[in-house]
Amino acid sequence: MAMRKDSARPARAVPHVVIVGGGFAGLEVARGLKDAACRVTLVDRVNHHLFQPLLYQVATAALSAGEIAQPIRHILRNCANTTVLLDEMTSLDADRQRVMLEGAGPLDYDIMVLAIGATHGYFGHPEWARFAPGLKTLDDARRIRNQILLAFEHAEQSDNEVERRRLMTIAVVGGGPTGVELAGALAELARETLPREFRRIKPEQAEIILFEAGPQLLPQLPEDLARYAERALVKLGVKVRTGAPVQDVRADGLTADGSVVPAATVLWAAGVAAPPLGRWLGVPTDKAGRVVVQPDLSLAERPEVFVLGDAAACLDESGKPLPGLAQVAQQQGRHLGHALARHLDDGAPIPPFRYRERGSLATVGRNAAVAQFGRTRLRGFLAWLIWGIVHVFLLVGFENRMLVAIRWLWIYTTGQRSARLITRECHASEQQKSARQWQAHS
Repeated sequence: MAMRKDSARPARAVPHVVIVGGGFAGLEVARGLKDAACRVTLVDRVNHHLFQPLLYQVATAALSAGEIAQPIRHILRNCANTTVLLDEMTSLDADRQRVMLEGAGPLDYDIMVLAIGATHGYFGHPEWARFAPGLKTLDDARRIRNQILLAFEHAEQSDNEVERRRLMTIAVVGGGPTGVELAGALAELARETLPREFRRIKPEQAEIILFEAGPQLLPQLPEDLARYAERALVKLGVKVRTGAPVQDVRADGLTADGSVVPAATVLWAAGVAAPPLGRWLGVPTDKAGRVVVQPDLSLAERPEVFVLGDAAACLDESGKPLPGLAQVAQQQGRHLGHALARHLDDGAPIPPFRYRERGSLATVGRNAAVAQFGRTRLRGFLAWLIWGIVHVFLLVGFENRMLVAIRWLWIYTTGQRSARLITRECHASEQQKSARQWQAHS
């Protein structure tokens, strides 16, 4: 594959590779180019790499933020040809091979790697985001954790039984892995960690409701595993409502399948939306807004631009779109990093990307999880143990792996979650936000 050069400007002696996004894909590309004959600039709007599969555990007070995140500069400290910029991409001029950054201004590139992930998708109702936060960043997780814990605090102070029930109702929208894991963790928080800490309320009586528009939870898994996950959630005390699409979300709750559910906390785990790369690049997208890429992850119209992860519509060997999973992004980044290094060193063509399925996993609660590896299906304690080992192994950094393993052992033996601090600033912020929402709703 020949990289296009802009004849309007002189060619640089050392090619400049710009990577936007410091997630799984972006980091793997930078690592693969460590010894390549090029200059690498990695741009991200935050200074840390986040292990998103465990983000819900920060939101439910099981883990602290520092245990699932590491500074990008620290991760890439041995990549001498890589510069890390804490900045945000605001636009992209593909004709001039230039990206505009919010702080640093224009940045020219010879090769562009876009691995910027996706954001929350509300199915044409962006106004719901005010009342139903999603879970994509550490800030999201902290806000959700504060909102949940403050709801219990406000319930303890309330003398109104109806309002108390509303404050102790948490609705989770979306029955995929994130929704299932979040609902299970919330149930354990309410029934194992918080009891005996309040005097006027019984946290174990909190109502956790999981809404799924489709006929079953975990639609990517076989029906028998999905049924097991639902039974495990019900055993934890979660109310599961399948075939219940959400029709409205407000400050005081939501409407699903025609019924109004009062809830102080509504959490969104139902969908994602691709960034507007198609419009910036002037290239085709699929129905979900993801950029259509070639087998080698480049764009047909612009072979010097590569799109990876959740923003890319990449097909497997059978012609089906690859799912938006961490393992997909990680494999794409590793493939492209090594292939680009060979291409820059000796002109070797970049081969097509081949995804290797590593299996699907989802945990429900203590000793309960489901897993599928090809034709092998697991459930219960063994699946839960494998889930824990895999997630600890995938964390970046030995220290984080040890901290998370120790924290999980403590929660497993005691049921206590220690990451439950509410700062005065967070308390004031939530009170102001709640007042604004109620005024808007009224």
